[in-house]
Amino acid sequence: MKVKRNTLLLLACLVWSAAGFNILRIGLISYPPYRSVLNFLLSILVFAVFQKFIFGKLVKKHTTRIRSYEEERHFFLKFFDGKAFAIMAVMMSGGIGLRVSGLAPERFIAVFYTGLGASLLLAGLLFGCNFGKAVLADAKVQNKMDHKGE
Repeated sequence: MKVKRNTLLLLACLVWSAAGFNILRIGLISYPPYRSVLNFLLSILVFAVFQKFIFGKLVKKHTTRIRSYEEERHFFLKFFDGKAFAIMAVMMSGGIGLRVSGLAPERFIAVFYTGLGASLLLAGLLFGCNFGKAVLADAKVQNKMDHKGE
């Protein structure tokens, strides 16, 4: 199935937001017994590290790649490249494996998942903002073209 170029940004928004929401939810459900200033600061640190070094860069990279496509329609899974899908698969398997194996203590799940989930959710929302900007930019271009033709 082929979709419009800007729709790829919307798909990225939906996928990363859903993943982020789910991981954040798991972290927040685990958090109540571990509420402390130190744990809150650690969650903020996890959020900041993932946002600065991974997801912030990922959003910029994929938005630039998608916006640079010359063709208007693309296969719907082209919202990410192979590396991004691999990152998602490793993170999902690793996270499920950690929880199921019991190797990670509940405190770790609470602190780490809250920071990671918030960062993923923000990445999804940033893709959504980029989708909105792209739609508005294309509408402006179309509007200018329509007015030139009058």
